[in-house]
Amino acid sequence: MQPSSQKGRATAFNSGVSGGRVSAFSIVSSELAQVKSLIEEQLRNCSERVRELAEHIKIGGGKMIRPGLVLLSGRAFGELSEEHIYAAAIVEMIHSATLLHDDVVDEGRSRRGVATVNWLEGNESAVLLGDFLLSRVFRMCVCLDGHVAEKIASAAAQTCEGELRQIAERGNRGLGETEYIEIISQKTAALFEVACVLGGMLARADESRVQALADYGRKTGIAFQITDDVLDLIGEESEIGKPVGSDLGERNLTLPIIHLLRTAVEGDRTTVKRILDAPVPRETEAGINEWSLLAEKLRTHGSIEYAQKRAREFAGEAIAAIAKLRESDGKTALIEISRFVTERDA
Repeated sequence: MQPSSQKGRATAFNSGVSGGRVSAFSIVSSELAQVKSLIEEQLRNCSERVRELAEHIKIGGGKMIRPGLVLLSGRAFGELSEEHIYAAAIVEMIHSATLLHDDVVDEGRSRRGVATVNWLEGNESAVLLGDFLLSRVFRMCVCLDGHVAEKIASAAAQTCEGELRQIAERGNRGLGETEYIEIISQKTAALFEVACVLGGMLARADESRVQALADYGRKTGIAFQITDDVLDLIGEESEIGKPVGSDLGERNLTLPIIHLLRTAVEGDRTTVKRILDAPVPRETEAGINEWSLLAEKLRTHGSIEYAQKRAREFAGEAIAAIAKLRESDGKTALIEISRFVTERDA
């Protein structure tokens, strides 16, 4: 399958989305199915070993938020084309590659309820599978307009830069909210932003409307990551698909902790720093006690509530960014997505 320059016909509303996906994507459910088929096609002509590993991580089996944003952003301006399907598949494959590499860096053992490739097969296999996905992305980009490919490459580079900066800031107890927002704007929001930009560009939207989509995507991505970081502290492992407290174990400061260190009195701040500097496995008795103490401090100082409020503020800014776009089912769904990312529990 290769994208054609002719726009295809958009589908009508569907009653829902299968596979646990976000309900706002129901209007592009058939296109999302095409995205998944295209990803499978890209992985079909490779070695049996690669297919086995790719099947294990179930690329395209999650919520499909990023490819969904490509499609909804295009839908906000009319009909979708095969180019939208191609761009959406590329964005999802980049996301899957970053997850594989993240799991190596973070020594992750599980994701989405299954063992990670690095835990089962070793870091080498996980890194090389991520590299393989990116190589497929490079090949697919050749079929797209040069400006579109440039946007994709820039977003991928920003994602890597954000991850590198986060690693460099590990253990930095002086990290502020501004620096934190800058990091997640790159490592997470850049891919949200380019997803929306690609949708608009491929629908031939004018520059001002594409910029509105870029602002929407960036703010939605920031809201998504803040919520992710909150769930890392208060979520259920069975729901979020990875061990709770992963960020603490990796010594990454997230917004609730940044707020707590900023607002806590000296005694509480000393206690929090001690917990952060010497994290104890949560499943041990000592770990349970330390976690309970940290949770108490977060609650006392309103740090979880503060982070949730900031996420809602960014989601509100995202919605405001597309306020002047013409009314459409695509725009309505984009608004629903921004609200969803702050209300989700996984």
